Amino acid sequence: MAISPELLEILRCPKCKSEVELKPDKSGLKCTNDECKLVYPIKDDIPVMLVDEAKVEE
Repeated sequence: MAISPELLEILRCPKCKSEVELKPDKSGLKCTNDECKLVYPIKDDIPVMLVDEAKVEE
């Protein structure tokens, strides 16, 4: 089961409140803010939207 487009529309980065987008490999949600660059993991089809769990990705 994939993340629905409706869910992606309402999810925001908890740190900077910017939109997030699904990574091409579907392993996480990446913040669209160029200054933030956090990627939130997806575990068992559930996005883990915790800043402590996120990693910075270029």
